[in-house]
Amino acid sequence: MQDAKEEVRARLSIEDVIGEYVELKRAGRNLKGLSPFTEERTPSFVVSPDKQIWHDFSSGKGGDLFSFVMQVEGMEFRQALEHLARKAGVELQQFSGGDGRVAKRKERARQALDLAARYFQQVLVKSPTALNYVVKKRGLSRNTIEEFVIGFAPEGRSTLVDVLKKRNFTDQELKDAGLVNQYGGDLFRGRMVVALSDPSGGVVGFTGRIIVDDPKAPKYLNTPQTLLFDKSRHVFGLFQAKESIRQQNCAVIVEGNLDVVSSHQAGVKNVVATAGTAMTEYNLRALSRLAERIKLAFDGDKAGLAATERAIEIAQRVGVEVEVVTLPGSAKDPDELIQQDVRLWQQAIDSSQPAVEWVIHQYQNREDLSTAEGKRRFTTASLQLIGGLQDPVEREHYMEILGSIAGVSLSAIEQKLTSTKVDKKPKRPTRIEKRPPTPVTTEQEETLIALALVAPQTRNLLSSVTADMLQQEENRALLPYLQQNLPISADDLPKDLQKYEQYVKIVQLKSDVRYANWEDTEYQAEMAHTVKQLLIKHRETKKQQLIDQLRAAEADGDDALADSLRRDINALIKEKM
Repeated sequence: MQDAKEEVRARLSIEDVIGEYVELKRAGRNLKGLSPFTEERTPSFVVSPDKQIWHDFSSGKGGDLFSFVMQVEGMEFRQALEHLARKAGVELQQFSGGDGRVAKRKERARQALDLAARYFQQVLVKSPTALNYVVKKRGLSRNTIEEFVIGFAPEGRSTLVDVLKKRNFTDQELKDAGLVNQYGGDLFRGRMVVALSDPSGGVVGFTGRIIVDDPKAPKYLNTPQTLLFDKSRHVFGLFQAKESIRQQNCAVIVEGNLDVVSSHQAGVKNVVATAGTAMTEYNLRALSRLAERIKLAFDGDKAGLAATERAIEIAQRVGVEVEVVTLPGSAKDPDELIQQDVRLWQQAIDSSQPAVEWVIHQYQNREDLSTAEGKRRFTTASLQLIGGLQDPVEREHYMEILGSIAGVSLSAIEQKLTSTKVDKKPKRPTRIEKRPPTPVTTEQEETLIALALVAPQTRNLLSSVTADMLQQEENRALLPYLQQNLPISADDLPKDLQKYEQYVKIVQLKSDVRYANWEDTEYQAEMAHTVKQLLIKHRETKKQQLIDQLRAAEADGDDALADSLRRDINALIKEKM
């Protein structure tokens, strides 16, 4: 796909692609505009046509035209490539290494689904019974029907199939689109159908809701797994919600697709749905491209609790904050609450609580904390959750809450957490592993690299910097070249650095903007200050590590090691900067 990527890049200019989303104005050799990712009044979003790169100073995001589309549309790379390929008129099957049969099957499936969507909407308009259900009973407006591509699948064994076969679609093509049942007839019959869209708005399937209750038929029916539709990866309503999610930096996940539709119609538009409570890492990663906070509006039953526990675990890997929305009163779902008063739904969202805290209270409600056994089960379950948190401050915060609820001291909670972990390891390690120093902030090290790139005369100040002080792989790779004062250009990088080409371009673009019109003395002063901050942070981190090791040695009764560590700490304290 690298050849396809380069062909798309060659046919599209980054300023034209981004210009469809951001109003850009010329600023010297670059273009500037308001960030599409944050609410800002002073333009800090910069595009470099020369480097074919962009950077948003307000959010810290940056990249090429593919990464921009991924961020702004909430797409993964393959989806962004296909989206831009269609815009550029590039046939991806030419670069697939095969005969393009799968690509052709996907395209025919898309065509069949588009025609089916239009057909369902035409049938809805002509069916008084369906219109009565959709408009009067469900209360959906004309705008909502159009926005979510809502229609009606008529009764009849093969009504849609007959229509599509007249358009020369084969049985296999209709099966690829997920429109037929096991007998080759219509999958959706007598149902209100809502289109399932990909992040760019293309129809990839349907969800159908029966309009006349039948105990023998499922209330909801969804498109099965197809070439275009993957239930585990699909986020319903993402196409309609992405702009609101990006603006509010928050996505609300509900269980039902029609909850999403009702919420959008009521004006609360940062709402999406996954396949019930079966949330996957892909779902959270897709949303994390648009927002840092995810709010779950699931039922408070066993399935909802399990889904929230799973979401917390996934969120630790993805790097998003997860909160829980609790519906007030007797409302069983957001749709019912919205029918009562949309303000209640918005208030519930605004009153969400951290997911870990919510789960802890669920554990609390199922145990009798007046007994030792109840406290043991409660703290055991809670510490399994808390122990998986990566941030030590966050862990301690929830341990304090746990101790307060159980009526035990924080030291007892810490002891239980520690003993739980130690039980899985030898009681007394034979040696203390030395971990690399905790790295400094990426902003500091990026400043270091940026200055060295834009002002080579400052590179002599890098002699005291070592690779273990830096967090980012790209910066560690660039450091030796900069220390040797070797030429580095994004257009002609050494072979070892070529995989960091985009990163170098972004750093150079940021440098061009940040350090415009600086004097040599200013470069020197800024580099000296940055290096000093790196060294101070590195030394403080190293000292803390030695102190931690000393405490462990004293606890183990290893006097020789403890004496050695004390000497190292004293030497470090006396060390001059």
